[in-house]
Amino acid sequence: MTESKPLGGKIITMPFLVFAALAAISGVLILKRFIFGLGSVTNISDGYPWGIWIAYDVVTGTAIACGGYSMALLVYIFNRGEYHDLVKPALMASVFGYTLGGVSIFFDVGRWWQAYNLFLPWYSQVNSVMLEVAMCISLYIFILWIEFSPTFMEWLKMKGLLKIANRLMFIFIAIGVLLPTMHQSSLGTLMVIAGRKVSPLWQTGFIPLLALISAITMGYAIVIFESIVSALALDREMETPILSKLSRLMPWLIGFYLIVRFGDVIGRGQLGLAFTGDLQGNMFIIENILFILPLIFLSSARNRTRPKMLFLSAALMLLAGSVYRFDLFLVAFDPGSGWRYFPALQEIMITLGIISAEILGYMIFVKKLPVLPEIKHA
Repeated sequence: MTESKPLGGKIITMPFLVFAALAAISGVLILKRFIFGLGSVTNISDGYPWGIWIAYDVVTGTAIACGGYSMALLVYIFNRGEYHDLVKPALMASVFGYTLGGVSIFFDVGRWWQAYNLFLPWYSQVNSVMLEVAMCISLYIFILWIEFSPTFMEWLKMKGLLKIANRLMFIFIAIGVLLPTMHQSSLGTLMVIAGRKVSPLWQTGFIPLLALISAITMGYAIVIFESIVSALALDREMETPILSKLSRLMPWLIGFYLIVRFGDVIGRGQLGLAFTGDLQGNMFIIENILFILPLIFLSSARNRTRPKMLFLSAALMLLAGSVYRFDLFLVAFDPGSGWRYFPALQEIMITLGIISAEILGYMIFVKKLPVLPEIKHA
């Protein structure tokens, strides 16, 4: 395992200021939401109670943040220690993605000041899938910070505490693998219970499996994507050999996903709906093309050794999984006549602000904390 070291360098740079400005604008709009209510910044309604704050910030954002989960499966469950250098950066990205996804839920609920009721047993509806999702995500955020805590201990040179933490960490890693397996599949279940309000192109009992498999694949994609972007942006050497090996897993996962996806749609006799020319049919086609392209690209051994193709494939996979979730929660969902939804500009700005806050946190952590493995230029 390669030693991790802080990158050092200036924190306040031009990109930092741009993302800080977006985060600041978002902060003002969030304050407006809390003072004047949801209607002052959103277009969500009784028909569309879940806008982009749920579709992206929670459902898509947590899937993109599955890098830590996916790498934990590979390294600790399947004992592939050669990928250990990728674990800490992936875990850090998961910390930010899940934490800000959890925080964003407070923007979406009407009576946000009563959100603590979630943790009071006498208010719990134990048959609710939403309760399971909320409890799992909340606990997983806590577990992620515990898993990441040795990085702070290493930075502060707390060797005794670090030694104890490393001995006990297997407990939290095990819990940290279980929880995303539960809530990523259950996020899909949220739309299973929507029944006929969801288009037959998406409505199936396989949604939990499809959501889980795509989340794991997106986890590997974000690890590749993040590694290449950080190498370019932070003047580090490419980790192409290990990323090439990691990318070999993705065609198998995507292939399994597509077999289940098309096998289900064809088996139910609904594939013809994809060719009606309407929005849902067109989005179904676009969504699955986005899955097929990285499958084709990464099936080539030569492409897996080329950073540009690795980056393109990872980006396409992240986009494919994101489009699937947006389709499922927004495009495929029809609450009935009279209801329309398109996100307000202020909703979009708040989401961009949340993404910016994640990037800011990443920029600070990699420069101040021992997160990225030390790579010496040839």
